[in-house]
Amino acid sequence: MSIKLGLIGKTNTGKTTFFNAATLSSEEISSYPFTTKKPVSGTANAISLCVHPEFKVQDNPNNSKCVEGWRYIPIELIDLPGLIKDAWKGKGLGNQFLSIASQSDALLHVVDASGGIDSTGKISQAGTGDPISDFADIEEELIMWYLKILEGNRDKVSKLIRTDSNVVDALTDLYRGIGVNKIHVKDSISAVGLEKKEFDDYSMADSKKFAAHLRKISKPTLIVANKIDVEGADKNFGRLRERYNDSIIIPVSGDSEFSLRRAEQKGLIKYSPGSEQFEIINSNDLNEKQIHALDFIKQGIMGEYMRTGVQFAINVAVFKLLKMNAIYPVADEKNLADKKGRILPDLILLKAGATINDLAKEIHTDLTKGLLYGKDVRYNLRLPVDYQLRDRDVVSLVSATKK
Repeated sequence: MSIKLGLIGKTNTGKTTFFNAATLSSEEISSYPFTTKKPVSGTANAISLCVHPEFKVQDNPNNSKCVEGWRYIPIELIDLPGLIKDAWKGKGLGNQFLSIASQSDALLHVVDASGGIDSTGKISQAGTGDPISDFADIEEELIMWYLKILEGNRDKVSKLIRTDSNVVDALTDLYRGIGVNKIHVKDSISAVGLEKKEFDDYSMADSKKFAAHLRKISKPTLIVANKIDVEGADKNFGRLRERYNDSIIIPVSGDSEFSLRRAEQKGLIKYSPGSEQFEIINSNDLNEKQIHALDFIKQGIMGEYMRTGVQFAINVAVFKLLKMNAIYPVADEKNLADKKGRILPDLILLKAGATINDLAKEIHTDLTKGLLYGKDVRYNLRLPVDYQLRDRDVVSLVSATKK
């Protein structure tokens, strides 16, 4: 499935730098609020260990690429305009932001861990801002947006329930356009204790609790503690982890990753995104400023945090937050090839719990007709159509209609 990750946060937190580092784009970066005036989309990659060395074959990737044993799986990254207070009411670029955020499978909430922006998102002296409040402000906007959808459609929901629906189906129908499903709604009603309460009796407090839980589970979010390279940011990182201990928080230096990607692109260093080290190819090609910057990244960032965090955040969002598994379908189980003879050509991302039947649907809807079983190529096992696939499974599909 195609995955979309949305970058959210206040202005000047470094969302665009993160976006540029992940996609090697060069969108405008400045200290003016709302530099990103409209959503910008680019291709980043989730990275997974490839199976080809295990099978001792040379692969021919088609929908992804393989570099030194790692599969780079394209995903869509969206840089969204910074939010301001009352965005849920349509202020600033609120409506545009929220409509695009609704299309994202997961959100990366970028905060300035250095405390270098004020409450409105304007650049201020590092240490004077508060990333904990910044996160809470944006989170409140998202919850209020979910609440507005509910409160603005109470009559519609009540009518549906009275006619031919139940509360779960009616609320699912209301939120379906922003990626909410029945399980999300059912879980939220249960989590906030509304199972035995009639919808028409929901108080505003009930509705807000429901909206807050629904927002949390329908748009999984991790916190990107950006600008971790700035002095004092480590203390705010600690505070963020303490305050939001139910969230995944990743220390990131978007500037460092962008510098490394650019240097790698120019052939100055050897570096793989997400790697814990890089290698200078020819130090004679570097000026004093570049050598100093690379030395700082090696000591101050990688020495302290192992990595710059940009690629790690994307991988965590895809494989931990969204619980995706990398599946390799092949038509020819003996040669691990497709019908054109390409070896391990495709990698398909499927949610944990996806079955052989789901894999068939993802490849082509016609494949489900007459589907008999799957074949686990690694262990030479027949797998029933309801078998739940595991990460890095290599599978061929056997169908009664297969020629």
